[in-house]
Amino acid sequence: MAGAQAIDIAEVIAASGGSGRFEGKDHGSPVSFFYVTSEPGKGASKHRHPYVETFVIIDGDIEVTVDGTTERMHSGTIAIIPANTWHEFTNRGDRRALMVNIHPTDEMIQENWTE
Repeated sequence: MAGAQAIDIAEVIAASGGSGRFEGKDHGSPVSFFYVTSEPGKGASKHRHPYVETFVIIDGDIEVTVDGTTERMHSGTIAIIPANTWHEFTNRGDRRALMVNIHPTDEMIQENWTE
């Protein structure tokens, strides 16, 4: 059995232009994710995916809006975003937030909201 493949998170952040985007297909993994470090007042604008997305909020105070319903999530919270639902999030804390947003696919698919 082969050993574990170690990937430095700083390399993932640098390779994705600072977004912390990890595409599983590039590393032989069936899972993708965003390693999110979000400054106060910042986040992701409205978008959706054709699969469930799971947010693991490690540190911070995140406001999550899913199909028009807004909830506050805090450190130690897991949010499960249903497939095909429009969603967005914003850091509502007073310091940088840290979360990992898991996509159960080796390649992320995202449709951004347009008005």
